Amino acid sequence: MSVFFIKGAQLLLSLSILVVLHELGHFIPAKIFKTRVEKFYLFFDVKFSLFKKKIGETVYGIGWLPLGGYVKIAGMIDESMDTEQMAKEPQPWEFRSKPAWQRLIIMLGGVTVNFLLAIFLFIVMLATWGTNYVSKDSAKYGYGVTKTLENYGFKQGDKIISINGELIEDINIPINKYLMFRDVSNVKVQHINGSIENIKLPEDIGTQLFEAGDLPALEARYPFEVDSIDAESQADKAGILPGDKIVSINGKKVEYFSDYVYGIKNSSEKEIALQISRDNQKIDLVITPDEDNKMGFFRIPTDEDYLTYNTREYTFAESITGGFSQAYWEVKDYLAQFKYIFTKKGASQIGGFAAIGQMFPPTWNWEAFWYLTAFLSIMLGVLNLLPIPALDGGHVMFLLYEMVSGRKPGDKFMEYAQMVGFFILIALVLFANGNDIYKAIFG
Repeated sequence: MSVFFIKGAQLLLSLSILVVLHELGHFIPAKIFKTRVEKFYLFFDVKFSLFKKKIGETVYGIGWLPLGGYVKIAGMIDESMDTEQMAKEPQPWEFRSKPAWQRLIIMLGGVTVNFLLAIFLFIVMLATWGTNYVSKDSAKYGYGVTKTLENYGFKQGDKIISINGELIEDINIPINKYLMFRDVSNVKVQHINGSIENIKLPEDIGTQLFEAGDLPALEARYPFEVDSIDAESQADKAGILPGDKIVSINGKKVEYFSDYVYGIKNSSEKEIALQISRDNQKIDLVITPDEDNKMGFFRIPTDEDYLTYNTREYTFAESITGGFSQAYWEVKDYLAQFKYIFTKKGASQIGGFAAIGQMFPPTWNWEAFWYLTAFLSIMLGVLNLLPIPALDGGHVMFLLYEMVSGRKPGDKFMEYAQMVGFFILIALVLFANGNDIYKAIFG
């Protein structure tokens, strides 16, 4: 089975689970408060449904457009824009007839389930698989660092000892998360010569790294060779072959893949002079990277033990506290990303369904699947809380206004607000997926 279908199947299953559980979060409190739910749908049933069945007062179905799902609650101004029903006298079983606090609980039910699901999944994952982590000395060749970090005193081959005075158990991924999303004032490192240095960093280090395109900021170093070449790529045109080893860029020694990345990114020349080793012979080539500094070759480490993972196992009690802690930091880190999204560069990197699908592994891996499902559940919960009409957060915003002011927004105002919110959402969806299409065509 192709990688495309494997990733697509994982994405579809993950989204289906999330949509059904999110809508159940609205459905259950609506039923508890004796509010009529007319429809419960996985995916959207524009014009027709793949399946539908009426049970009691609710039609359960599966639509053909996999962009989400919905519950249609009687007496509520939502994406269905059922103005005919809203023109009639309110009925006791309708959403609009319920007290504001009950309507608030119904609207918050979906995102509440999203966050609880993420916590539950993290707990189960920790109890089942534990965590793999990289200690300070597990990176055999240390870390390659970007130009931005070099400017503050980091050196190639550094090993991380502590962040803000705290010893970090897992160095490999969290160091980049810390720099981008958390407050990092100082990092203690061990240089390749054995000396220890405490490096101070500015508050905006994450923004500097983002604007410079220096991501990831640190990456474990490893020796490498060319594994395969994309046809008609810059590497193919330059004459690079599988098995080649790049030994220098513009005369500067390349020993690890991070040296290669550093050399390409910081080259002031449009055409780059490469020296490669092939069959114990040195060959000089000239290559012109594309606008994203890509060459079109895939590499493999020549030392597979460059990074050693350790496993930490959790008791069930430890997995509970660990699951809550992981969910907290995932939410916090995700919220921190918004300061980068609302920039010109950040907006260009927003992705749609294709970008989400690329997050899944090329082979079916349950541990990775459940982690990504938990992460997407957090993402769905956070995005749904945005105060945009047509999202749960928009409804919550108007309900809070009603509860504080004692005045309920008029139905006509809510209809207009819903339409504006709907068009905003459509524009965002088109923009995000348009970015995916652009990247697929132009790279």
